[in-house]
Amino acid sequence: MSKRESYEARTEELLIPIVTEHGLEVYDVEYMKEAADWYLRIYLDKPEGITIQDCELVSRAMSEILDREDFIEDAYIFEVSSPGLGRTLKKDRHFDKSIGKEVIVKTYKQKDGSKEFEGILTAYDKDSITIEIEETDIVFMKSEVALVKLAFDF
Repeated sequence: MSKRESYEARTEELLIPIVTEHGLEVYDVEYMKEAADWYLRIYLDKPEGITIQDCELVSRAMSEILDREDFIEDAYIFEVSSPGLGRTLKKDRHFDKSIGKEVIVKTYKQKDGSKEFEGILTAYDKDSITIEIEETDIVFMKSEVALVKLAFDF
């Protein structure tokens, strides 16, 4: 397990009791470097949507725990937010909840002359993602997919 993965896993482990107590769910935890800074990001969810108060409550509680546990070696910026409308699908539970919804699939290399596809998520497994575009199933190997996120209209 990489340092990044261990930090994310430990953060999620410490976070679960807090979010469960308040009827929230951990959507994702990311530890990543952007330019010169490291970021620890927590994304929360609940059926009726996340409020600023939810983010503030979890931020305060987790800040205390992160200070006490002090398991992250680098200096980092801590953020708590909703995953947003165009949320990225990474984990099996994200895909499970999104079956039948419109998604955008971005690939590393062109496939059929494009690197971006929008359609209805119909299936996924450990190796592939299937979307329906105009009544045709398009299957992507996960190894060729750079990003899958929910599509949304303004």
